Amino acid sequence: MASFKPTKIQVYPKLGEKVTQDTLYWKNYKAPVQIKEFGAVTSIDFSPVTPHNFAVTAFTRIHIYGPFSQEPVKSFTRFKDTAYCGRFRSDGQLLVAGCEDSVVRLFDVSGKVALRLFKGHTKAVHLTDFTSDRYQILTGSDDYTCRLWDIPNATELTTYREHTDYIRCGVTSKLNRDLFITGSYDHTVKLFDARVEKSVITMDHGQPVESVLLYPSEGLLVSAGGRHVKVWDLLKGGQPLVSLKNHHKTVTSLALSSNGQRLLSASLDRHVKVYSTTNYKVVHNFDYAASILSLALAPDDESIVVGMTNSILSIKHRKNQEDSKEIAGQQRRRPSYRVFVKGKNYVPKQDDYLVSKPVKEHLAKYDKQLRRFNVSKALDTALETWIRFRKPEITMAVIKELDRRGTLKNALAGRDERGLSQLLNFLIGNFVDARFTPVLVTAAEMILDIYQSIIGQSPLVDRQLLRLQDLVEKELDYQKELLEVLGMLDTMFASSLPRKEVPSPTVDHFPTCSLNTDS
Repeated sequence: MASFKPTKIQVYPKLGEKVTQDTLYWKNYKAPVQIKEFGAVTSIDFSPVTPHNFAVTAFTRIHIYGPFSQEPVKSFTRFKDTAYCGRFRSDGQLLVAGCEDSVVRLFDVSGKVALRLFKGHTKAVHLTDFTSDRYQILTGSDDYTCRLWDIPNATELTTYREHTDYIRCGVTSKLNRDLFITGSYDHTVKLFDARVEKSVITMDHGQPVESVLLYPSEGLLVSAGGRHVKVWDLLKGGQPLVSLKNHHKTVTSLALSSNGQRLLSASLDRHVKVYSTTNYKVVHNFDYAASILSLALAPDDESIVVGMTNSILSIKHRKNQEDSKEIAGQQRRRPSYRVFVKGKNYVPKQDDYLVSKPVKEHLAKYDKQLRRFNVSKALDTALETWIRFRKPEITMAVIKELDRRGTLKNALAGRDERGLSQLLNFLIGNFVDARFTPVLVTAAEMILDIYQSIIGQSPLVDRQLLRLQDLVEKELDYQKELLEVLGMLDTMFASSLPRKEVPSPTVDHFPTCSLNTDS
């Protein structure tokens, strides 16, 4: 008796992830290092000078970490309430931060006690930054005001009261010490000039503004708020250029790559999107475990640091050449291909005695049922939940094998309401899949022939049959529309082709022959 042949599972082609240069670049990071902070991480800022330490603002503390340290190299804890927006000065020697108690504190990075206290705001200060000349500080508060302060004298220089809601973000110009930008929950982004008493440009973002970012040339501005990321042309008076809506929750932070060609946005939806600054299309995506509040990129994109609402600080370091060499060395130490194929092509000689061992056959559960001719149980096994949803090609192979044997009708018959509902669910989920349609059409016809007498007895089965009918009708309509479109395209292509004259066949003119007849 011939041995039983297992059911052949057809392998269908899968569309893999498109590998681009961006994919290779942004995936070239090690596994993230995660550090537990004392509260939600609201701000991250890298020092502009080597070794590019970064300040992490979380709860009532600001921790400064080294590029590869997992413990803070410096901590500032002299805050009476929640601290906000720790920012480095361009020389990396001073750090400024706001606080829930409305006091702005200036620290020496090498010291512990605050060098200056700037008092004047009446509510929490969420925005702090240094001007490009290093001698002034910009602050923005929940009291709707933004202020400029003089560092040497610890005095207030100017106050602007144009916003009508909380000021939560802002940035100073690195090219002009008098220019700065603020974003507010009143949906506006304003450009100020310290030499003028009021704002120069006002842009309506349309949502509460959470973050703003200036391009290095400072001709373009990016604002984030709600689900939108918008780009503005400052050289054209704040004209909107593009509006991006790739997140499905509030965008909280923005960052720019070292070469300025990639824009990053972080959101409460736990994603970091990477955009190309030439066409503003998403070229890569990072997933995180919790909602993201802050994002920062190290110079030369050496590290990606993300702060989350669950108090976790996630740090991804770029792989260096030594790591790549180590991985390559590990790969080289693995057994080579020739070890596995050794002896595979050996041909026995005439005098050799071949000792063969019976190969134990391991059959799947549905194949065991098929071998015993339990066709209904074999189909039940192939319709189990994990197979039906994760490996539908196995279910299709069993149905196809039953049809080949001529026992598919027997396997489909005799089912109760639950079994028939399960079968109809599979049909509805895969009927319009071009890979499965030819086989499922046959199965659907058999089901209708077998169970047409019970239509109207089960509301559940009736609803599923109606869904299947709607699905088939829609698919037929789509196919008709596609055929019409194909006909139009064929006509267009035929009319657009250059017309060539077809030479007509030459006609040979034979000389006429006359018959001479005798009169």
